[in-house]
Amino acid sequence: MDNIEALNPKADEFVENKGSRHPKGLWVLFGTEMWERFNFYGMRALLTLFMVNSLLIKEADAAIIYGGFLALCYLTPLLGGFIADKYIGNRNAILIGGSLMAIGQFLLFISASTFSGSLDSAKLFMWLALFIIIFGNGFFKPNISSMVGSLYPKQEKSKLDSAFTIFYMGINIGAFLGQFICPYVGDVKDATTGVRDIFAFKWGFLAASIAMVIGTVTFFILKNKYVVTPEGRPIGGLPKHNTSADFEEGETQTAKFSGTALGITGFIFVVLFFAFRYLLVGEIGFKAVEMGQLIKGIIYPFIYAAGISLAFLIMSSAENKVEKQRIWVIYIVSFFIIFFWAAFEQAGSSLTFIADNQTDRNIFGWNMPPSMVQIFNGIFVVLLAVPFSLCWDKLRAKGKEPVSPMKQAIGLALIALSYFIIAHNVKDLGNSGLLAIKWLMLLYFIQTCGELCLSPIGLSLVGKLAPKRFASLLYGVFFISNAAGYALAGSLGALIPATGDKFKKAQEIGVNLQDVLDKKVTLNANQVAAFEKAQLPLENPTFAGFEIHNLFEFFMVFVVLCGIAAVILALISPILKKMMHGVN
Repeated sequence: MDNIEALNPKADEFVENKGSRHPKGLWVLFGTEMWERFNFYGMRALLTLFMVNSLLIKEADAAIIYGGFLALCYLTPLLGGFIADKYIGNRNAILIGGSLMAIGQFLLFISASTFSGSLDSAKLFMWLALFIIIFGNGFFKPNISSMVGSLYPKQEKSKLDSAFTIFYMGINIGAFLGQFICPYVGDVKDATTGVRDIFAFKWGFLAASIAMVIGTVTFFILKNKYVVTPEGRPIGGLPKHNTSADFEEGETQTAKFSGTALGITGFIFVVLFFAFRYLLVGEIGFKAVEMGQLIKGIIYPFIYAAGISLAFLIMSSAENKVEKQRIWVIYIVSFFIIFFWAAFEQAGSSLTFIADNQTDRNIFGWNMPPSMVQIFNGIFVVLLAVPFSLCWDKLRAKGKEPVSPMKQAIGLALIALSYFIIAHNVKDLGNSGLLAIKWLMLLYFIQTCGELCLSPIGLSLVGKLAPKRFASLLYGVFFISNAAGYALAGSLGALIPATGDKFKKAQEIGVNLQDVLDKKVTLNANQVAAFEKAQLPLENPTFAGFEIHNLFEFFMVFVVLCGIAAVILALISPILKKMMHGVN
């Protein structure tokens, strides 16, 4: 399969030469997803900086909110996938989701336009916006991914790794555009004083809203002509119009869950919810009212409990040994990629704060906005997606292609390597040293290589292994592993120790912050109030009983977590290969 040609398909060639080209519908879905990712990643680049600088939310709380928001964005696909599979179909779900996300971004624009007049109402608009975006993403995300696999005839399912890699390039072209344009217009600092214009964030959110409108309208116009099966039947229509041709031979066409299974699932969810709540915040009841604790104690346990209980429910409907084992592979791989996303999604929280406060962002005389540093991930995906796709094709032709779980183990190992390198480069920075931006660029390059080994391959794996009757629901389960990873990312991102700017603020108050963190001095009431107003920490964060003293120790947390996960997944890959029963 020549993926370079696939990027420039010729008119009406897929039907006649379908052995060598991708269907046109892939490019429609590619474009729709591209604009949606512009919208999402553009907003993501600005969100935590907007919360900290305009809405005056603490960095640790902003990291927790960010993690909870992203986690819910990848939990609601369970609901959106179920509704699409059962009632409205993929097409209508995509249109609903795109419309909701455009509205949500516009509400963020309103929040960023009104905070100076009323901080409380601006925060209310922000919460409402995030709520709407979460549900919009839930309708959009699983349904567009599940449609990609339906574009190909059964005998060409081997093309799915290449197709999803190209589809993933569309995601990251959108991410690149969003992470460039939204920060360019929304994260603005005075060239002379370096003071941030906290009123500019609104233009970034408005650009994100416009992008989502473009994507939704594009899909609405082109879906009937191009988003069709090789035989010309529409893909993703109302479920009641599905025929036996839409399913594998002998496969049940409707997912059926018994009342007993539903009851057990509900019981498992409740028990796990309170178990995770106790583990995360140390209480069963609901006494804590602080924002970060509410998110960690309600949203995070809900995500973890929902993932496990839904996994049980789907398995209860599996019909034979092969189907059960293939679903188990999806579950096992999904568990391991939690650690990947927990590390990868530091981009929008801790890595953005480090880029803002302790990085020399000068590139050929231009001081790059800190929210734009994430753009290197999108750039590298666009540059590397086709080479990676060609690499898998050539290895497949030689019979040397790694099985999908092994590719994902490689991805985990690469992200561990990226944090190992950055950890050693921040080791001697101290409180006032600046990290050269080249090291963040290298980090994003290595992480992008890891991402291309893991994320599109995971999407492809679900497309190959999932029974058609709950394909979107199983994509939802896959995305819930992303959600769990993002929730963990929020918790880990809140562990970031004090960076250089915090020590400068403490000096302005007349206090040595290092002495406070080392517990060498005790602050008086006025100093504590000043620390609170300046959003300064009173102690070092802790993880698993260990105190995080500096950025080196902070980054080594990700090295250990991802490194261990990579080794274990690599060791069990031969077992998973057998459980896949011929699917590679």
